[in-house]
Amino acid sequence: MTQINPVTTLTHEGDVAVITLNSPPVNALSANVREGLFEAFTQANASPAKAIVLICEGRTFIAGADISEFGGAMKGPSLPDVQGAIEGSPKPVIAAIHGTALGGGLEVALCAHYRVAVPSAKVGLPEVNIGLLPGAGGTQRLPRIVGVEKALEMVTSGQHVPAKAAAEMGLVDEIVPEGQLRESAIAFANRAVAEGKPLVKVRENNARLEEARGNTEVFANFRKANARKFRGFNAPENNIKAIEAAVSAGSFDEGLAEERRLFMELMMGPQSAAQRYYFFAERQAQKIPDVPDDTPTRPIKKVGVLGAGTMGGGISMNFANVGIPVTIVEVKEDALERGLSTIRKNYERSRGAKPEETERRMSMLTGSLDFEALADCDLVIEAVFERMDIKKDVFTRLDKTVKQGAILATNTSYLNVDEIASVTSRPQDVIGLHFFSPANVMKLLEIIRGEKTGKDVISTSMKLAKQIGKVAVLAGVCPGFIGNRMLSQRQREAQKLVLEGAMPWDIDRVLYEFGFPMGPFQMGDLAGLDIGWVKENSKGETIRDVLCEMDRRGQKTGAGYYDYDENRTAKPSPVTEQIINDFISKSGRNPRKIDDQEILERCIYPMINEGAKILEEGKAIRSSDIDVVWVNGYGWPVYRGGPMYFGDQVGVGQVLAKMQEFQGQHGDDFKPSALLERLAAEGKKFSDFKQS
Repeated sequence: MTQINPVTTLTHEGDVAVITLNSPPVNALSANVREGLFEAFTQANASPAKAIVLICEGRTFIAGADISEFGGAMKGPSLPDVQGAIEGSPKPVIAAIHGTALGGGLEVALCAHYRVAVPSAKVGLPEVNIGLLPGAGGTQRLPRIVGVEKALEMVTSGQHVPAKAAAEMGLVDEIVPEGQLRESAIAFANRAVAEGKPLVKVRENNARLEEARGNTEVFANFRKANARKFRGFNAPENNIKAIEAAVSAGSFDEGLAEERRLFMELMMGPQSAAQRYYFFAERQAQKIPDVPDDTPTRPIKKVGVLGAGTMGGGISMNFANVGIPVTIVEVKEDALERGLSTIRKNYERSRGAKPEETERRMSMLTGSLDFEALADCDLVIEAVFERMDIKKDVFTRLDKTVKQGAILATNTSYLNVDEIASVTSRPQDVIGLHFFSPANVMKLLEIIRGEKTGKDVISTSMKLAKQIGKVAVLAGVCPGFIGNRMLSQRQREAQKLVLEGAMPWDIDRVLYEFGFPMGPFQMGDLAGLDIGWVKENSKGETIRDVLCEMDRRGQKTGAGYYDYDENRTAKPSPVTEQIINDFISKSGRNPRKIDDQEILERCIYPMINEGAKILEEGKAIRSSDIDVVWVNGYGWPVYRGGPMYFGDQVGVGQVLAKMQEFQGQHGDDFKPSALLERLAAEGKKFSDFKQS
C-alpha cells in the first residue's frame, strides 16, 4: 500500500489499482482530497495495473465540494485537473459508490468510465440549494446520460436519486450487494479488462442531446411549469441556461465554458452568498455552548399528545412517521374521532401514499379519553387552548399523572414556559416545543428553554427534533419567543401603514416582491380573520372587527381584506378600501401616498431591531439562529439569508439611521435597541455578536 497523502492511499489487487479516500466526515473535495486524487491517478496511470477503482472509506462516497473553501484562493490541483486525470486515464476507471455521491462527488464519478453502487446509495447535484449550479461539468455530462428533461429536473430540484432509479437512468452501470462494494467493484474492473470494455467518456456521448435539439419547446415548457416554484431565485434559471448550452454549444468544451461563466455569475452574486450563509447557519443552530454533543439524553420510546385538533394531530404524525408510538388524549369522543380521521386523510392525501404505509403509521397512534393513558409516556406534549389558566391546569394534572423522568412539553406559541413549569414539582423536566402549523409539514421547531429546564431535556429535545425531520432552534423564555415576537413588529406596522394611506394589497405586494410567499393581509384572509375574534365583544374598533361583523372573514366566506372569486383568486376590494378610508377620516388624518421603500423598511427594520433585543436579552444564542427561525417558520426568502443577515447586508448603521428617522416621525415603536446602537457605533455586524 502506498500512502499518497494523509487522506489517500493506493493499493494493487492483482491487475486492479484501488485508490481509497478517507477524509471524514463526508470525503468532501478539499485541497487535500484533490491533491491525493490527482497524485494517486497519476501514479496508477503509470503503474502496471490494467484498471482502476476509486472508492471511499467511512459513511459515504465524495459527498460534494468543501463549501468552506468557496470564495478563497484555490490551493493545489483544481477539480477539473482531477477530472482530467480520471477521464483521460488509458485504463478503465470504475467509481464505487456508497452513501451519497453529491455535487462535485457525482461530477467526479461522471468522469469515471463506469459506476457501480450499493442499493442504499444516492446520487444528485444539489448545488441549486446553495444558490449555485454544478460547476465542474455536471450540467454538461448529466443530460448526456439521462436526457435533457430529467437533467433539468435534477439540477433545479437538487433531488437525491436512489441507486435503483440512477441505474434505470444510466447514471449507475451496476448495482452491487450491500457490504460487498470493494470486491464487487474490483470484479467489475477485472471483467472490463477481460471483455475489452471501451473507455466510456460521457463527454463524447451526444445522442441524448440530439433528442432535445429537435424539441425547442422543452426549455420553455419547463420554465413555465416551474415559474411559481423558482420565483425570486437566480440559480434555477442559470442551471436551465447551462443545460441549454449543453444542447446548443458547438462542442463539449464550449458548453463547459458557458457553464463556468454561469457558475461564476451565481458565485459572485448576493443570493448564493446568502444561501451558503444559511447552509452553515442551520448546522450552527444545533450547537448549544453549555449543552455539548455528549450531554446525556433520555430515551423516548413512547409519546403522549394532549389534544387531537389540527396542532395535536399534526404533532402526532411527526412521531408516527418515524415509528414512535403516540397516545392521543382528548376530552370528547367526537373530537378524538375527528382528529384521528383527519390524520388518516392527511396520510391518504400524501404524494405517493401507499395503503400499507398509511396503515403502518396509523397503527402507531392510539386514541384515548383517559388522562391516565399518558402515565407511562416518555414525553408528553400538550396542544390545548392557548390560555395560561388552562395550561397550568393541564400541567398540574400531568405532574400528578405522568411517570417521573418523563419530559413534559408545552406547545405554547407565546406564553411563559417558566410560569407553566412553576405549577409542577419537576420544572427541570418542563420544556417548550413550539411546532408550527401545519405541524406535519412545517420544518421549524422552536425549543424553549425554561429557567430550570435540565440540560439532558434540552439535549434530548434537540436530537429528537432531528429524528422527526425538524430544524430545531433553541430560544429563551419571552413573549412570542423568537419568531412571533418579531412577527408582531411587522404586523403592527402593516396595520399602522393602512391607517396612514397604504392599501393592504400594496403592503402584500411589496412583501411578496421581497420574496415572502404572501403578505400579512393575504395570510389573514387565508387563516381566517375571525381567529380570536368574538362576535359578542366586537365593537367595530378595528378594520378587522368591521370586516368580521360584515361576515367578510377571509377566503372561506369569499371575502375578507380581498374579494375572492369561485377559484379563490384575490382581487382588491372597494368595500375594504371604503372601510379603511372611513377609519382614516374618523381619525382626523388625511391619507398620504406611501412608497414601496417605506413600506418595506417600516415592515422589516423593526423586526431586525427586535431581533437585536432578543440577542441582547440572551433569548437567542446567535443572530444566525434568528435567521433559521425566519427561513423555516415564516417564509423569509432563503436567498436573502434571514432578517439579521439582511440587516448586516443593508448595514447596521443604515438600519439604525432609518429607525431613528422613523422614531422622529412615528414615535417610540421605532426606538432603537441598545445593541443596534452599540454595533453601529463600533462598526460591527450582528454576526459579530457573541453571547458573553
